[in-house]
Amino acid sequence: MVHPLAQELNDALAGSVASGLLSDVGQRIFFPRGIISQGAEAKLYGSMANATIGMTVVDGKPAALEAVQRLAPELTSGELVAYAPTAGFPDLRAAWKETLFAKNPSLAGKSFSLPVVVPGLTAGISYLADLFVDADRPLLAANPSWDNYALVIESRRGAELRQFALFKDGGFNMGAFEEAVAREAAGGSVRVLLNFPQNPSGYSPTNAEAAQILSIIRAQAERGTKMLVWCDDAYFGLNYEDDIYPQSLFAELCDMHENVLAVKIDGPTKEDFVWGFRCGFLTFGGKGLTEAQYDALGKKLMGLIRSSVSCSSSVSQSMLLRAFKDPQLEAQKTAMRDVLERRYRAVRAFVDAHPSKVLTALPFNSGYFMSFDTGALNAETLRTFLLHEKGIGTISIDERTLRVAFSSVEERDIERVYAAIYAGAESLAQ
Repeated sequence: MVHPLAQELNDALAGSVASGLLSDVGQRIFFPRGIISQGAEAKLYGSMANATIGMTVVDGKPAALEAVQRLAPELTSGELVAYAPTAGFPDLRAAWKETLFAKNPSLAGKSFSLPVVVPGLTAGISYLADLFVDADRPLLAANPSWDNYALVIESRRGAELRQFALFKDGGFNMGAFEEAVAREAAGGSVRVLLNFPQNPSGYSPTNAEAAQILSIIRAQAERGTKMLVWCDDAYFGLNYEDDIYPQSLFAELCDMHENVLAVKIDGPTKEDFVWGFRCGFLTFGGKGLTEAQYDALGKKLMGLIRSSVSCSSSVSQSMLLRAFKDPQLEAQKTAMRDVLERRYRAVRAFVDAHPSKVLTALPFNSGYFMSFDTGALNAETLRTFLLHEKGIGTISIDERTLRVAFSSVEERDIERVYAAIYAGAESLAQ
């Protein structure tokens, strides 16, 4: 049975591309007019007292223990310990939206939703799965992919993660992608996740490849297929070669066609080097969607947040808001990106200079990672050997994919580490 408030949101979305893409949970979820919304009203109109929220208030301010407050002396007690709004601090949401325009010039003049704060990008993916994926609505993604996609889609949602081969002839496998999209389209709708720079391979499409990917999506939409495209942009902006598409695909998808609903999953955790802050954003974009429809999608997302973690961390949001106003922030980020690029260059030089009959480096040009196709050698066997015999930690993504995070290897150690990986693989292969 659908709650009347959920039905209101469904009615608001009726006739839009989003309506036909919702999962069973997506149709049922809503943001209640309960404690949170009543508390927000009381904050505006409760002139005598606001007895709605379970916080200790002293002299009109949230109470913070001295042992906690002294660790962050520049933050007020409200910034440090008070609850954040379910969708995140309004100022932070607005600030992040402004950064999207700055980083994606093609968004100029286009309409898309105000980003909603989620407790990390993984949570964002999980919420999208709740909204749009179920046993009858699979998700299409690349092979190889980050292992958390399968955990969310298959184990949590009981749906199927259908995969297409990511690479062919040293680049994006356009034929496999087009065929996979066409197979899904036979059911009337497609849900596809595109992750660039990609985890685990560290690959981003070239300008020509990005144009082809967008063309394939557009062609299906023009045939009447409802297309939901998730842009997992966790490592956005970390590009190390010239011919890489510099924007998020979301910039073109958000107003591509009435049958395309795009969602941008991003945040400061990787872009701004604050991994443990667990702060991400979800942003919706679709041609012809009204503000009321964006609001309805936002309220459904808020219902998922409210029913899981209630709200994201206040202290992370407060610190980010202050950091975003620091005039030195961009210079500091550039310096950190330079560290990563130097490590990438060292890995690229080693791999290019050391052909192997056992290991094949998958295409990589961006992000935090690169991966090896281990061929006939089991990737888990190689991983455990490297860990226990060489003291090197790596990740086996599947039976023949070994991921190496050069982001966490000092530049001075790269040649020694990679030499050990190659030697270990060759000794095991013999």
